[in-house]
Amino acid sequence: MTEVEAILDGLKRGERLTLEQALVLYKEADLLTLAEAARRKKEEKTGKNVYFNVNRHINLTNICVSECPFCAFSCKEEDKQAYILEVEDVERIVQKTMQSMPDLTEVHMVSALHPKKTFDYYIDVVRAVKKHLPNVHLKAFTPVEIVHFAKIANLSIEEVLTRLHEAGLDSLPGGGAEILDDTIRKEICPDKATTAEWITVMKTAHKLGILTNATMLYGHIETIEQRLQHLFTLRDIQDETGGFQAFVSFPFHPKNTKFEGIRPSTSWENLRMIAMARLILDNFDHIKAFWMMLTMPVAQLSLAFGVDDLDGTVGQERIIHAAGAATKTGTTKEEITRIVAETGYQAVERDTFYQPITKG
Repeated sequence: MTEVEAILDGLKRGERLTLEQALVLYKEADLLTLAEAARRKKEEKTGKNVYFNVNRHINLTNICVSECPFCAFSCKEEDKQAYILEVEDVERIVQKTMQSMPDLTEVHMVSALHPKKTFDYYIDVVRAVKKHLPNVHLKAFTPVEIVHFAKIANLSIEEVLTRLHEAGLDSLPGGGAEILDDTIRKEICPDKATTAEWITVMKTAHKLGILTNATMLYGHIETIEQRLQHLFTLRDIQDETGGFQAFVSFPFHPKNTKFEGIRPSTSWENLRMIAMARLILDNFDHIKAFWMMLTMPVAQLSLAFGVDDLDGTVGQERIIHAAGAATKTGTTKEEITRIVAETGYQAVERDTFYQPITKG
């Protein structure tokens, strides 16, 4: 029996991967063999179901204090592409969304770190969204944004999260994790939340009963070992708190960034990372493929590599497209249902907590 076969046999018996074993699988296992193992783990968790929701992205501003070298979205206040949505603008967007997306169940809101907006502005935005959409789930603000709010308001992380939750925030996305290794963060995002700060936000949110997602941005300057260690860090947090709902991996899009010379990751590499995430993150029920970054054909193929969630309709998105994503800015329930059916799986429209939406 080869080392790869022995590791995969252990997985079948319910053994957990070690970092050393994960490195062996990544480097030596055949891609289709990984796919089979990951697909088996997916079906143990969620059967033949593949989830999606009807959601709408809102990006409040692209004006940012961090100026991260890896980011194509952020800019300075004086740049011609700079914008900021005031509370009234958000209300107009929400009102329009109510009319155009009657099945909406989630608003997903992330932004840059604006140099002048106070914490009260973000509280007012949350209240405005919930005023018009009281029954729609509001998933908003990455841990990086939460750390920024704590600094500008001179509050603790727990106080920031508590106030946002009281205003109407329902859960957090997992963005801003990039690679949870400060040697990497000092190169790609030196002026935003550290690894420890990102982890603190997540653990505090979970303690308060606020569920979150977890993410990874890979394919820039990190090593394979640093990628995999990132996944083990997430697994350790989940062992402690149980507060992560889903994991999402984002392949880096280098266009319009200071790392534009980097070769983008291939579909082969993206599918291998998705399979590895399913095998390492044995305490996560849901592995999400964000079709907007992968392209819809690769996202469809990822359903054979351990994915059980295709995110949602999105509506409009700016951050990823600023970095050169050539996908559409939104899709439909019908398209998602069709591409899932073609794989032999069953599309299930869900709410944010993975409860099926029943039509009455």
